[in-house]
Amino acid sequence: MIGYVTLGTNKIEQAAHFYDELFAMLGAKRAMQNERFIAWGTSPEAPMVCIIKPFDGKAATPGNGNMTALYIADKTQIPALHAKALALGGSDEGAPGDRGDGFYAGYFRDLDGNKLCFFNM
Repeated sequence: MIGYVTLGTNKIEQAAHFYDELFAMLGAKRAMQNERFIAWGTSPEAPMVCIIKPFDGKAATPGNGNMTALYIADKTQIPALHAKALALGGSDEGAPGDRGDGFYAGYFRDLDGNKLCFFNM
């Protein structure tokens, strides 16, 4: 049901590098872009993740309680993806591990403080 998720950024060039490197590990590449946003995806039919400068021209801020969770089919990839996010300047919000009931996840924040999760069930 989800078509795409947008994450606000104040540093589009730095954020673009962060996500180019991170999403390359998933086989995703830039699908669309203009001066205000960039979208990554694995195919036109699959959900995309976008970074965007807010339309109202105000500073982008991460929403408290908001998180984007990205499903990873092979859970053995999650530690490497989490480590890559941290190596690219992201911050740790919860190391990869079993969270119970077959839910395996690693949490991090991007360069703008947006919270993301790589997960497998």
